[in-house]
Amino acid sequence: MALAAGFPGVAVSFLLLWTGEASGRTQVTVGLLIVGLWLGFAFSVQGTVVRPLQTISNLLAAFREEDYSFRARGAKGDDALSQVMFEVNALAETLRQQRLGALEATALLRKVIDEIDVAIFTFDPGAGLRLVNRAGERLLARPSEQLLGRSADDLGLQEVLDEPGARVLELALPGAVGRFEVHGGTFRQGGLPHRLVVLADVSRALREEERQAWQRLIRVLGHELNNSLAPIKSIAGSLESLLVRDPRPDDWDEDMRRGLAVVSARAESLSRFMEAYSRLARLPPPALQPVDVGPLVRRVVRLETRVSVEVQAGRESVIRADGDQLEQLLINLLRNATDASLETGGGVRVGWARRAGRSPRVEFWVEDEGPGLPSTANLFVPFFTTKPHGTGIGLVLCRQIAEAHGGTLTLANRKDRTGCRAELRLPV
Repeated sequence: MALAAGFPGVAVSFLLLWTGEASGRTQVTVGLLIVGLWLGFAFSVQGTVVRPLQTISNLLAAFREEDYSFRARGAKGDDALSQVMFEVNALAETLRQQRLGALEATALLRKVIDEIDVAIFTFDPGAGLRLVNRAGERLLARPSEQLLGRSADDLGLQEVLDEPGARVLELALPGAVGRFEVHGGTFRQGGLPHRLVVLADVSRALREEERQAWQRLIRVLGHELNNSLAPIKSIAGSLESLLVRDPRPDDWDEDMRRGLAVVSARAESLSRFMEAYSRLARLPPPALQPVDVGPLVRRVVRLETRVSVEVQAGRESVIRADGDQLEQLLINLLRNATDASLETGGGVRVGWARRAGRSPRVEFWVEDEGPGLPSTANLFVPFFTTKPHGTGIGLVLCRQIAEAHGGTLTLANRKDRTGCRAELRLPV
């Protein structure tokens, strides 16, 4: 096309040259000069256009091969091709930075996956293992070189692929035997669906929690039993020595009655303690029924006659709950708030509100103006109490009821003034 662009001018020049009065040598010389200039400019134009396009083509080919280190020269002019080459160089730098960031993120992800203390496996559509971290290698007692490509059935992991979702399974694997929490999901790679499986050994954590729970329980039981048995033993010894004395003192019968009364009181206290423990262990699962929030709260408030309780009513709502258990929970919270307010002469407020969102819920709160909580660390430890005649199971029962309903119960000191605020959150 460059040759064709100059051809009309060359043809006219030759026509004028050969029809003129110039000599033959002159015609030949000028004709060769015209042809040479024509061809030189034509090939120069072609090179000016083709070479940058070839350079851009080579750069794009390098991009396709994920090599972003090449740059195009001559991208400093104001012509269109220079601007194209400048943009291609900018694209190369952007792709290089993005690839560097992706490589760094991938390296960090691989490091995290290797160091995390849960086993991670990925399987292809044919249930073949494609990725395993160090925890997975320890769980299967083999290095990744011997595991990759093996089927889930060969590795003893077919059971974790059969059922989606989170669950707890009893597994016997080469590197460990026990209860495992299984989380699974799917992702796509190369356009094909793959499976992701995460195994967390919960046996050790459960055993540790169980051991700590038994230690706390035995410590509390031992303390309570010693508080009752020590005076019973002492008084029984005193009464035995009184009976073997001869002659007996004149007021021995009064001492005997007083000692037996103490033994009876301590035995009754121990009986109440064991009854409270039985109540804590026999809490039945909730029988869910529609419950009107407003009437429930007002009914609980009417039961408290020691102080005037302010009700901060929210929007009337209906939730599915065990009305009897929920009422007992609110009674315990209100009784604790009233006991605290009586110490300082403060007031008590009870209210509720419905919260919208992805997980709609109803929040109850009980606020008092008492002295506040000295510490929240032992609030939900069974049989821990700060009251002289408390059993230490009220808040524990409240939390069990809340969690059985899929909710939460928290207690904290108020920030606006002295006192405590109890919050109960239940799903609608």
